[in-house]
Parts: sequence; structure tokens; C-alpha cells
Amino acid sequence: MLPAAEDLPELLLDLSVPHEDINELVRLHRTVTGDAGALRLLEECVEDLVRDIGVPGRPVRPAERLAEAPARTGPYFLAYVFLGALPHTRAYHRDRGIPADVSRRTLADLGRAMAVHRRQHGHGGVQASDWLVRHFRGALYQLGRLQFERTALGEQAAHLITESGRPVSPGDPALALHIPDFSGPLTPAACDRSLARAREFFARHFPEERHRIAVCHSWLLDPQLRRYLPADSNIVRFQQRFRPTHEDTEPSDTDPVRFVFGDPDLPVDDLPRRTSVERAVVDHLRAGGHWHLGHGWCALHPAPPHT
Repeated sequence: MLPAAEDLPELLLDLSVPHEDINELVRLHRTVTGDAGALRLLEECVEDLVRDIGVPGRPVRPAERLAEAPARTGPYFLAYVFLGALPHTRAYHRDRGIPADVSRRTLADLGRAMAVHRRQHGHGGVQASDWLVRHFRGALYQLGRLQFERTALGEQAAHLITESGRPVSPGDPALALHIPDFSGPLTPAACDRSLARAREFFARHFPEERHRIAVCHSWLLDPQLRRYLPADSNIVRFQQRFRPTHEDTEPSDTDPVRFVFGDPDLPVDDLPRRTSVERAVVDHLRAGGHWHLGHGWCALHPAPPHT
């Protein structure tokens, strides 16, 4: 189920796990493998995670069972769940012909999630473990600056896209575009390269799905950002790639605070204003405004000619 303790350091480095977490994960290995209840829980979580691997959209939430893990393992228990799933994920990638470098960079999001957890909480753990399910089930791939998740169009999006002149149906394959943290500026050139790679990658490795549309759901698509950022900023140019599908009226103020400052619970009055994005987020909130999730779509391929 789990690799031997002496094999953990190299595996963890391959997954970009922060160096300060490696010794603790090696030390706690004995706690997990020496406790029959913990080992059984681990096996059940891994089995649930990899069941029907490759089928996108099946809900798997290992964090819901964290309370059953030994107290000594704390939030590190979830890291062992993903380590237990790792051989299954790598086997799925090999079966699909996924290049080794894409596999490695995709699964390195475990390390990113642990770095985010330490930044927010000040100690080791795995942040947003349910998000990592997508990587370890073969649904999501890192291709350059952006991540792309195999998904399906919802009814509302399909209707709006069809109205634009591109006939699609609810349930058609699509790619959900995600913007990972700790990855540098969101430049137009970097996004262009990622999108070009995605077109080639999914056509080669998932030819049966025929992804024609990309969708994005992010606070970075909130049109209010244009009031604060210059027209040639990376974020505004990123927004211009997408046509809106619908407006979200519910406030989502914690998203920009989480992604820009690292902790969604930081008091607004204490937030710094060093960059144009920081100033935009802070000034809008201090003025009594709210941020919202934006929702948009773009075509991955040119429209077919009319016949």
C-alpha cells in the first residue's frame, strides 16, 4: 500500500513536497503502517480514490474521513492517501501514453498544496485535498503555465455557446482551465503556449473525447478588475480570451484574499498594497465592494466552415 519509509524522500521530492515536511512524513510512516485501524482507513481511502480511475466528475472527498485518522498524523494523513494512490495514477498515465514530464509536473501539485497549507496555517499538512483528487484520478494535467481538467459542459453554458454560433450540447466534453499558484506571471505568451499544448495533448491522449471548448470559473474573470488594472495587464488580457457564460451574484471575497495573500481569513485592514493586484483587491473591499467568481468560455479550435 505505502512505499517503504526509506523510499519516501525521493518520492516526496518528485512530488515537490517541501523539504521541511519530508522528515515528518518519514517519521510518521511507522505510525500509519503500525496501526491496523489507520492502515485499514488508508486502504479504504485509496480504494475510493482510484476506483474507476480516469472517469472525470465522480465525487471523492478523502478529507471527510480525516477525523478517523490517528491524531498523531494530523493533517499529514492525506499525504499518505495520495502516496498510496500514486502507483495507480502512474499506471493510468502510462496506459494513456502521458509523457513522464507532464505526469511529474501534474502530480507535483501535492507539494504546492502542502506549501499553501504551511503558508496559511504555519505548520505542515495538505491544503484542499479534494482538489488533488482530480490530479490523482487522471482528470487534470499541468501543461505549461495552466492546468486543464477533463470535464463536461453544463446546460446553461451549452445553451449560451450554441447561441454564439457554435452548436454544442450539455454533457459534451470540455476542458476546465485552472491557474495554479507559485507559477509566475500569467503572461499572454505563456497562456498561448499552454493552450497550444492542450490542443495537441488531449487530441493525442484522449482522442475519443474531442474537446472543442474551454471553460474557466475564477475570480480572475470578475469584470470589476478592469476598473483597477490597466488594459494591457496580464489579468485583463487573460479575461479577454473568454466570453461570459453567466454572472455570479453571490460574494466571493475570500477567493482573491486567499490566492493573492495566502490566507482567506486575513483582516482586510491589515492587507498590504504593494502591487497593482493587491491594491485592486484591497481597495475594492475597503470601499465596501464585493468580488465575484467570473464564468467564461473560449473555443479551443477555429469554428468549422459553414456548408
